[in-house]
Amino acid sequence: MDSDAQWAEGARQFQRLFGDGWAQALKSMQPVDLGALSTATQPHAPVSFAPDKLAALQQQYLEEARALWSAGLQKPAPVADRRFASEAWAQNPLSSFSAAAYLLNARTLMGLADAVEGDEKARARIRFGVEQWMAAMSPSNFLAFNAEAQKKAIDTQGESIAKGIANLLHDLRQGHVSMTDESLFEVGRNVATTEGAVVFENEYFQLIEYKPLTAKVYERPFLMVPPCINKYYILDLQPENSLIRHAVAEGHRTFVVSWRNPDESMAQSTWDDYIEQAVITAIHKVQDISGADQINALGFCVGGTMLSNALAVLAARGEDAVASATFLTTLIDFTDTGILDVFIDEAFVHFREMQMGQGGLMKGQDLASTFSFLRPNDLVWNYVVGNYLKGETPPPFDLLYWNSDATNLPGPYYAWYLRNFYLENNLVKPGKLTVCGEQIDMNLVDLPVYIYGSREDHIVPIGAAYASTQVLPGPKRFVMGASGHIAGVINPPAKKKRSHWTREDGKLPAGIDDWLAGAKEHPGSWWTDWSAWLSGHAGRQIAAPKAYGRGARFKAIEPAPGRYVQQKA
Repeated sequence: MDSDAQWAEGARQFQRLFGDGWAQALKSMQPVDLGALSTATQPHAPVSFAPDKLAALQQQYLEEARALWSAGLQKPAPVADRRFASEAWAQNPLSSFSAAAYLLNARTLMGLADAVEGDEKARARIRFGVEQWMAAMSPSNFLAFNAEAQKKAIDTQGESIAKGIANLLHDLRQGHVSMTDESLFEVGRNVATTEGAVVFENEYFQLIEYKPLTAKVYERPFLMVPPCINKYYILDLQPENSLIRHAVAEGHRTFVVSWRNPDESMAQSTWDDYIEQAVITAIHKVQDISGADQINALGFCVGGTMLSNALAVLAARGEDAVASATFLTTLIDFTDTGILDVFIDEAFVHFREMQMGQGGLMKGQDLASTFSFLRPNDLVWNYVVGNYLKGETPPPFDLLYWNSDATNLPGPYYAWYLRNFYLENNLVKPGKLTVCGEQIDMNLVDLPVYIYGSREDHIVPIGAAYASTQVLPGPKRFVMGASGHIAGVINPPAKKKRSHWTREDGKLPAGIDDWLAGAKEHPGSWWTDWSAWLSGHAGRQIAAPKAYGRGARFKAIEPAPGRYVQQKA
């Protein structure tokens, strides 16, 4: 058979594959069970493709595949993908060909996912499934094709293979892939080191008060509520990138909630328990300790959602305990939940309710796996290749150490959160929710707020963070920072990295795009803008306290960071 006839036969095979049979093939694909990556990501209806897009993809694939085969095992052009960018890939004909063929197939499969006709959620689920499969099937993940790993094995006379096996056994024992050299970090020794003391505790949290770094402090104390799906020290990694230390250095008498890592004794705990017994209790204890009528508060991610609930409960009770609130990468309006929306529908939420809605734990490692697989190449396969195929020890990185320090969640809390926020978006519906015995109406949360969103955030999309400006009725300042969910927030001014955007005319139009049209970019961290805003709501300055707590009622229980943050999932 001549080459033209072979290509004609190939075209017919391609038509059969990508024509009528492809939709059925997609339907038959089952996603890998990776903790919380559930079957909810599967499309629930037959899929079809836009004919024009399908035809264009077929033609493009045939042309590129023919060019690839014609080039054979000749030295290929440099590849932009960093997985195949090293010289070892370019020098190995088989590996470079496998990389080029893989990238061609990946582009085509993603094109097919985008060509699906139907609702956006079905397309998003197919796209997510294809991304996971393509990330897992990269030739860089296999020693037989990874020229860089092969070269290292030869250069080290097999030592890299031996180290890779040792790394694999170590990670199997610890239960997760190492993203950093965890042996180099210890909570309280070189992360979470800002000086302070635990001044109150109950079964849900410890309240840490920090030692003042200034002779005077603002009269209104400052309470931070971090997400309970992670440990608080993301706000206190190292002295040079600690938001907690920054607040203390700015003259704020600073407190933080350090969540207990739930075990079976907390398996019945509910959303109401966390709002009443933790967030509201923390607000009241800071008032009691400081003697202040009002405090300032900050909520980060889920901690911001919890703070908004607590403020709504207090408003319903006629309490005016909080003078101002800061919301960092927080969802209040859950209309746009970004990539996590692929998991959320009635079937998935009902399954979680049956599984743990009446009791049980959402394991921290399952949560961590879910968030890692949202960026599989960067947060999973990159470390599989480095740790096991190349025998490397990942470099020390405080943020990734924190990321690996998993936290459980009580099942009833988690299931309630999924249904009422992610699925039904009830928080923005006045009177729809009852929390701690009070009907929730965000229109009553009438206080000055500072709202921050990160431009590349894949967990709280920038438009979703901005949406809070349309929900909260009081004076508002919105600021957008560069980078993602964590790196955008933890961006100290001294680093002089990234940018932030503000809009000084005070206008808050309906959508983020309209806001950006009138916004101005500023180099460096948003922290300085926030500090100036917060000081305007902190009252006059008074002498800094000489001791932790307040008299006999609130004494230092133990030094910061306390016991709770040390508990492992």
